[in-house]
This record gives sequence, structure tokens and C-alpha cells, in this order.
Amino acid sequence: MQASIITELFLPLALAIIMFGMGLSLTPNDFKRILIYPKAVAVGLLNQIVLLPLIAFGLIQLFDLQPELAVGVMILSACPGGATSNLITHLAKGDSALSITLTGFSSMITVLSIPFVVNFSLQYFMPGGEVQQLNVIGTVIAVLFITVIPVAIGMVILKKTPAMAARLDKPFRRISIIFFVVIVVAAVFKEREHIVHYFIEAGPVALALNLCTLGVGYFSGRLFGLSRKQSTTVSIESGIQNATLGITVAATLLMNPAMTIPPVIYGLLMFGSAALMIFIGNRQTSV
Repeated sequence: MQASIITELFLPLALAIIMFGMGLSLTPNDFKRILIYPKAVAVGLLNQIVLLPLIAFGLIQLFDLQPELAVGVMILSACPGGATSNLITHLAKGDSALSITLTGFSSMITVLSIPFVVNFSLQYFMPGGEVQQLNVIGTVIAVLFITVIPVAIGMVILKKTPAMAARLDKPFRRISIIFFVVIVVAAVFKEREHIVHYFIEAGPVALALNLCTLGVGYFSGRLFGLSRKQSTTVSIESGIQNATLGITVAATLLMNPAMTIPPVIYGLLMFGSAALMIFIGNRQTSV
């Protein structure tokens, strides 16, 4: 993708604003909860950081995706969580505190895991060097500026002026939704000539990845003795990806529009499964 105002300015700015909005709901105590329920946090991070990329890699092999789409799926798998998962967990009657904690930790860890997963994917699926590998240091700095630092600023505002944070929280949630829609529309428009073909090829993988990670997240939680609410939370945190970050990495850092398609498709499909999780969570609570 050639450099443009969208890839060089709007995408990073939009993601930074979304992450700032997430920071408005995070406190230092959210990071201390690992001491309160370490097993739940460990199971959640295992699913998000380790199992998610492994499941994605296995599904790519099973569906035999073309290289660029395969890398796009792997980019997505390196971008777990996000502010959306916190809202869905709340609506699904999950453990909101655990959800926020997992989102906070995964956002910090992905700063280092993204360049590792992406460069491995480029080496494995595109060994001819069609796409230049990410500069690790440069990528870490870029991800810091568009994710961690905006989150930190949001946390500072919440700590110093909670009233202002409360006023900003709802508008920034709405802005996040608007930006996500704009980003998806822009990515689809950029690849409009190939979008149907890409959707046919990458759609089944995206759907399978979404369902597998939701299922593995829930049942791994139950296997390790977590409560239903905690297992539901791990499931949502594993299956609801930060598609906006995936699109930004593909479009801004790799400048490859085809690689944005799997995150776009996944970002659309995951809201269907999210609605199902909300329905199940509320039904179980009312029974």
C-alpha cells in the first residue's frame, strides 16, 4: 500500500484515540489483580499470547491460505483483546475486573509479541522477501506510541481527574465505534476489486479462528478450575481480537492492503459471536 494520509496519519491516530478511551477505564489496581487471582490471569494470557497464534497457524495450514492472507491472519492473532472485549464481557455477565486486567496486560505484552509473530509469519509464508520484515525496535516504538502511551495517558486522567474521565468515557466509546467503521470501510474500498474473492478465501478461516478461540478459551478455563464467569471472560478475551490494531499493522507498518482483509473480516464476524456470548451469558445468569 502506497503511503497516504490514511495509512500514515488517520490509522495510527484513530487507534491511539481508541486506546486512550480504553485507558480511561484502567487503574493501577487492574494490574495488581494478578496477585488476587493469578491462575485466571495466567490462563487468560496463555490463551491470548500463546494458544491464539498457534490455533491461527494450524487453521492456515488446514485451509491452505494464500501467503498474504496467511500473514494477515497471523497479524490478527498477535493483536488480542481491546476495549471492545471489556464491553462485551460486561454485557455477557462475565468478570469485568478480570477482563480489564487481561486487556491491560495483553496490551503491554503485544508491544513485544507483534514484531516476533509478524516477522516469523513473513519468513514462513513469504520467504522470497516480497514484503520487507518489520524493524523490531522501530515496531516496538511505533506500537508503544499508538497503544501503550495513549492507554497510560487515559489512566493518568482517570487518576487525576476522575470526573473528566467519566465525562470522556462514553463519547470516546462512540468515537471508537465510528473509527472502527471508517477503518473497515476504507480497507474494503481499497481492495474492492478483490474483496469478494478474499472474503470467500479468508472468511472461513476467520470464522473458524473466532469459534475455536472462543471455545478453547472457555473450556481451558473450566479445565483449570475457573468459575463460569471467569471462563466466559477468558473466552471473550481470546475470541474478540483488536482488529483495528491488526489493520493498522498491515496497512501502516507493512503497507500491504491484502493483509488488512483478514482483520477486517474477523472484525465484522466477531460481533455475531459476541452477540451469541451475550445471549448465553444472560440466559445462564437468569436461570
